[in-house]
Amino acid sequence: MEKSIAVLEGDGIGPEITREGIKVLRAIEEKYKHKFNLTYAPFGATAYFSEGSPFPDKTKEICDQADAIIKGPVGLSVDKMKEIPQEHRPEVGAILPLRKRYDTYANYRPVRLPKALASFSPLREKIIGDGVDILMIRELVGGIYFGKKTEGSATGMKYAEDDCSYTDEQVRRIAIVAFEEARSRKCVMTNVHKANVLATGRFWNEVVEDVARDYPDVKYVSILVDNAAFQLMMNPRQFNGVMLMENMQGDILTDQAGGVLGSLGLMPSACIGPKKGYVEPAHGSAPDIAGQNKANPYSMIGSVAFLLEKCFGLTTESDEIWAAMFEVFKRGYTTIELSGGGSYDQDHILSTSAFGDMVVEIIRS
Repeated sequence: MEKSIAVLEGDGIGPEITREGIKVLRAIEEKYKHKFNLTYAPFGATAYFSEGSPFPDKTKEICDQADAIIKGPVGLSVDKMKEIPQEHRPEVGAILPLRKRYDTYANYRPVRLPKALASFSPLREKIIGDGVDILMIRELVGGIYFGKKTEGSATGMKYAEDDCSYTDEQVRRIAIVAFEEARSRKCVMTNVHKANVLATGRFWNEVVEDVARDYPDVKYVSILVDNAAFQLMMNPRQFNGVMLMENMQGDILTDQAGGVLGSLGLMPSACIGPKKGYVEPAHGSAPDIAGQNKANPYSMIGSVAFLLEKCFGLTTESDEIWAAMFEVFKRGYTTIELSGGGSYDQDHILSTSAFGDMVVEIIRS
């Protein structure tokens, strides 16, 4: 297989962890005789300072021509971000336009913590039990993040408004993605919503429940988002399977799930549209540790695994990457933020590059 990939390294630790993801991608390329043509392009806060835009036109052209996109985290220190006008900050000026440009409506975030790795979680081992294995599916191009935004004043009182809206098509297509995943995994599909308060929540539910009729073989559960947040901490295993959620609620719950795992560094993601997708770590750019070779590259390497599976249909290659990463942990190695403040000796705490090297070694062996 030959594919072209746009690589947007991003800011902060982005270039470091992206380098490890590419290292693993090259190992897969060599082993399975694929050809991945990579083109690097500026994106994010650093791109604003160097190019005048967080999503420059030349980057858009490179992404348009690519079969898929690898994106690193974006954002710089608070002081540097204050120098960027609001409309050019990475979230508003780069990430949302990227999603809109390729209609990447389906966001996949796996929450995987085997029993053997329960010590990573701040939750008690008996809560983790036999392990957590949830695929969170978040609608990514609708809802309040893409609605009309207004700030102003009336009768001397300042105000702000954010419009939250969904169409039948937007809800239906992401519900189909979730039910199809649940069917293929032979697992429960949990629909998260706020139908007791929000009109969009009631509408969301109506559409999801209509789609559910086409999947009688899939066990369907419905839960309010606030209760879902509570239950994720009390017993995350009850959600083993697929969880479906709208944009803002998904943004919050997926980060909370990172807390269940013990680190957002364990949360890769894929953002898939009708014709093209991009993959990215679910965490931020951590500018405070940039350049120190201690960021956990798991989330980026896992995102590369997602690239192979969701963008190119290479499930065997993807599974091999996942297996290699878990093998690193099974051998007794970890990264600094997962080391538990002293439970690992220094020889078993891996740097960013050492983690990538070990994953490559396992793949090649």
